[in-house]
Amino acid sequence: MVRRGVETFLDMVDGIELIGEAADGDQAIRRIARLEADGNPPHVVLMDLVMPGTSGASTTETLIKRHPHLRIIAMTSFAETARVHTALQAGAAGFILKDAEADELAAAIRAVSRGELHLDPAVTRELIRSLQESSRTAAERLTDREQEALALLAQGLSNLQIAESLFISERTARTHVSNIIMKLEVESRTQAALWAIRHGFGNWEGSGTNNSSS
Repeated sequence: MVRRGVETFLDMVDGIELIGEAADGDQAIRRIARLEADGNPPHVVLMDLVMPGTSGASTTETLIKRHPHLRIIAMTSFAETARVHTALQAGAAGFILKDAEADELAAAIRAVSRGELHLDPAVTRELIRSLQESSRTAAERLTDREQEALALLAQGLSNLQIAESLFISERTARTHVSNIIMKLEVESRTQAALWAIRHGFGNWEGSGTNNSSS
């Protein structure tokens, strides 16, 4: 029923032509491959994030790898915003609520076809709130000492320099850095430093830091 409604609407919109549809991710992958082989590839795909079988995010990732020219709009309900970040990481060019007005859908299609991002304002606000909450939770997992070490890590200091700044051994500094990487769920000290900069840890000045010399 949803696909029929979208088809009916798009038939009335100038400059937009519906050339295919699919009931699930696997079918979409096959049909887009066939359209590509026939020389009539789609420019924009509307992708439901919740489908039978392969998820919308996984389907998006597969399609982007096989057809880099594709622009994919993730369609989500307000309750599914947790999936939006995954879809964007997979390569989606934007997202729109499933209950969006018809003119909003047309605007989204036109925007991504021009190479722009289209982010539904309501979902964007919820996504930002969710990411901020996640960041606060991650930071709260760090001990005070680990937060101090993270701030110094964000300034580009080595383990030895962190140790000297915090008056601890290099081994202890190395342990703090390992714990930081694990708790922030990143893969390297570089990613931890970037996380710290994005979340305001790079300008920390604590009582334990002493750069004076005698």
